[in-house]
This record gives sequence, structure tokens and C-alpha cells, in this order.
Amino acid sequence: MKPLVAITGGLGDIGRAIGEAYAAKGDQVAVCDLADSAPDGFPWHYFPADIQGEESVRAWFDAMEKEFGRPPSLVVVNAGVHCTKGHGGCLETSFADWTRSIGVNLTGAWLTAREGALRLLAAGGTGDILFIGSWVGQHPTANLAAYCASKAGVHSLVQSMALELAPRGIRVNEIAPGYVDAGLSGKIFEENGDLAVRVRQAVPCRKLVTVAEVARAAVFLTDPSNPNLTGTTLILDGGISLMRGPQDLK
Repeated sequence: MKPLVAITGGLGDIGRAIGEAYAAKGDQVAVCDLADSAPDGFPWHYFPADIQGEESVRAWFDAMEKEFGRPPSLVVVNAGVHCTKGHGGCLETSFADWTRSIGVNLTGAWLTAREGALRLLAAGGTGDILFIGSWVGQHPTANLAAYCASKAGVHSLVQSMALELAPRGIRVNEIAPGYVDAGLSGKIFEENGDLAVRVRQAVPCRKLVTVAEVARAAVFLTDPSNPNLTGTTLILDGGISLMRGPQDLK
């Protein structure tokens, strides 16, 4: 039986790339997102869901079990948001932006992962939960207070769930991308002139992360030939998280 992969935020750039990577392996793919329906010609099972809502998450898993006859063996927790304006310091972030960031990026991530684990355990199966976090979850930056806090929570959640679920046959891991030239970061780049150029120059590798890189990392972390790979965060950021203080003292 082909593995079933469930992806939140599956209509976005990163979610779509991850889906394509697993589909290329022959896996079945099911995604959710906020839109009422998927675009014409969308290749995978689609269900509209808001992961901030417990019942909405449950309805998505019900729909997958009805369609495929089983729960997914891999849940990719990918959906995420930035502040309304893309930035927000600790003092400037509105209550609404803070609540939405925590609600989607952390609470929604937990609800999705919890439901996936419960369904898998109830079916007597084993599998994986993979979170798409961020490098700022461990290396916070200024003016992204809510986003940094939410991704730090995700990083801790990954480790807690990994400890709890490892004895029960479920691995839990995280990809922490840096500046991705697509998705949430891509939208900010589009709205801010030469920002992408300046960011690229600041990254030690002088490159932005591609969605294909994130997808390849996902496939690696969830490869069943790595049975002891759990509780791991793969930081995929071109070295930006290594930078502390002035880098050129000449």
C-alpha cells in the first residue's frame, strides 16, 4: 500500500513543492488550505480547513480516512503566517497579529500534529510528523516578535513530541529554513524592492533557499531507512544563523 502524506498549507509554494517530491516517490498526497476549493487541475486530494480550529482539523482527517480508508502515515505541518505587514517588533505588533501568528504557527501546528498522531496510533500504525519551522525559532531576529515566538514554540514542541512518541513508533522532526525565495518570505521580497538582493548578500552562502531544497530535506528526514532520526531540527539557512556580531573586522 502506498504511503499517504498529509500536508497543511498545501496550496502554497513550499507545500506544493513538498507534495510534488512525495508524489514523485509514488506516495499518495492529501492537502488542506484555507481556500474553498483547489485550482482547476490540482493533482491531489484537497480539503478546505483552518488549522486553528480543532473541529476543522478533525474534519480534514475524517475526509482523508473516508477517501483513502486509512489515516496518513506522514503529516507535514507546513501552514504558517507572518504579521499582516510582514514585520512587527515587540512593541509594534498588534494583538490581532500576535494572536493570529501564535494561533496558526503554534496552536494550529500542535492541533494538526496531535490529531495525526492520535489517528495513527488508533490504527496501530507507525509513521512520521514533520514540522516546517524556521531558523528564527532558535536564532531570533528583531522586528519579527510574534513569528519568532511561534517558531520557538514549534521547536520545543518537536522535541517534546519526539520524546513522547518515539517509543510508540512515530518519529517527529523539523526543517528550519532560512530565507526562502518563495512562500511567506517571497511575498515580503516582492513588496520591498531590492530586499531579496540585500538578504542574499547577507547570507554566507550568498543564496536564498529554494522550495526544492526544502522538499528534498523533507524526504530525507522522513525516509524510513533512518529509523533513529527523531527530535532533529535540520537548519537549512545558508549559514545565516551562525552569524553573531560584526563579520568583517578589517
